[in-house]
Amino acid sequence: MSKYIDEFKEFIAQGNVMDMAVGVIIGGAFTGIVNSLIEDIINPIITLATGGNGAEVGGLNFNGIDLGSFISAILNFLIIAFIVFNMVKALNKFKSVTGLEQPAEEPAPAPVCPHCLEEVKEGATRCPHCAGEIPGGAKA
Repeated sequence: MSKYIDEFKEFIAQGNVMDMAVGVIIGGAFTGIVNSLIEDIINPIITLATGGNGAEVGGLNFNGIDLGSFISAILNFLIIAFIVFNMVKALNKFKSVTGLEQPAEEPAPAPVCPHCLEEVKEGATRCPHCAGEIPGGAKA
């Protein structure tokens, strides 16, 4: 059971899991803005353009366009994004302090043709770019 819990901790500590979680949260918050834009601004404009009455005016509600609701949705999104940003920042700080953060491995440099200096596959005996012979095969 302890091994299972350790594997779960390792899975959660991976960066791609946190990136996905942040994406889902931000996506959900952004959905509120899009819905408010459609329901509170675009739909009333369409209603007015197609012959709606548009007589309602009060507060931030101009001719059926509810700007107050739309501004509220934007503020909610910004608040959620700020909270998620701080959570990710704290998680990254925790990872760096505890040593859970693994440095990215640098890929080995690709071998180059001695004639044209273009990249070739390792072990190639001829360059695909200039057809020059690579004695002993390309090595990284």
